[in-house]
Amino acid sequence: MDLGLAGKKAILVGAARGIGFAVAEVLAREGCDIALTARSEDSVKDAVAELGKYGTRIVGKPVNVRHPEEYKAWIEWAIDALDGVDILVPFTSAGGGLGSEKYWNNAFETDLMGAVRAVDAVIPAMTEQQRGSIVLIATTSVLEAMGGPQPYNALKASLVTWGKQLALAHGKDGIRVNVVSPGPIEFEGGNWDMIKGTMEKFYNAQLRQQPSGRLGRPDEVAKAIVFLASDAASWCNGSHLVVDGGFTNRTHF
Repeated sequence: MDLGLAGKKAILVGAARGIGFAVAEVLAREGCDIALTARSEDSVKDAVAELGKYGTRIVGKPVNVRHPEEYKAWIEWAIDALDGVDILVPFTSAGGGLGSEKYWNNAFETDLMGAVRAVDAVIPAMTEQQRGSIVLIATTSVLEAMGGPQPYNALKASLVTWGKQLALAHGKDGIRVNVVSPGPIEFEGGNWDMIKGTMEKFYNAQLRQQPSGRLGRPDEVAKAIVFLASDAASWCNGSHLVVDGGFTNRTHF
């Protein structure tokens, strides 16, 4: 299948590791130019260097998405550095946490506004060129009541509704917006890797819920994200794709 990605320009926010980096690898192999960011300057440099082997234009600078003006300036820099933008995927997340306003504020500024500010920044350029693809990243925790009353779950859930609203509002501009919800994904240094070492009983309980008996890999989610971002998914707009290996129990009618 030709994904039609050669020569496309992708902006990836929070893509120096995990699913984000896996998406960057797939896009680079398919011929995309990429601008990526993360909070750590070293991790951005390492990601840019690693992706350089695919022969496309790869640029990156660190930024904290919780600083609105710096973040907006970074998006503008990325569009200028790539000479345009065809694809946006914001991956930023503050992670879980129960109770206090600190976790609500972190999740609001990172999980929700990290996506909102990026989308707001690229919509004018995509509208002008009458094409663009945006993939928002939610979680299977938006589908079922998992892990207690967490702001992470609630604010990720808001992205599903907002993504559909964006798709309806901007379809006339040639812009597609879709949402992907990954299930538990394990990679070295990631959350589930740490849980495996510190909360073995909880980790094993999650394994028992997986029909395949294992957690997912970043590349397995990345390929689904890249498909939705590509021209091969030209008739997918406003969709919500769950990529969890059958982890959730919900039936989608």
